[in-house]
Parts: sequence; C-alpha cells; structure tokens
Amino acid sequence: MTFTVDCPGCGRKVEWSESNPFRPFCSGRCKDADFIGWAEEKNVITGSSEGVDFPGDDDS
Repeated sequence: MTFTVDCPGCGRKVEWSESNPFRPFCSGRCKDADFIGWAEEKNVITGSSEGVDFPGDDDS
C-alpha cells in the first residue's frame, strides 16, 4: 500500500516509502531548512516544561 503525505517544508505531496530517504520531506533542501529552523529556535513546541527534569539541571 502506497500513500502520500504533505512535505512539512513546502507542502508538496510526497510518497511515504522506503525509496524516499528524506521522508516525510520531499528533498534534502526541505529537510535541511527544517533542521535549521529548529537550530535557530524558529521552530518550537509550545507548552510548559515546569516540573520536568532535564539532564544537566543543577537546581537540586
């Protein structure tokens, strides 16, 4: 069974299969642009991290 998803970068329809090494992205360019967005903190997951222990926190 083959199905398609929208590329998170550009919205182009992409076949979700092992033959696409960039899935869910359509290309290395979209994959790299997404990574850069996370690295530059333009992409974020909203919510509170209150009460969450992160490795390396020295608040104890």
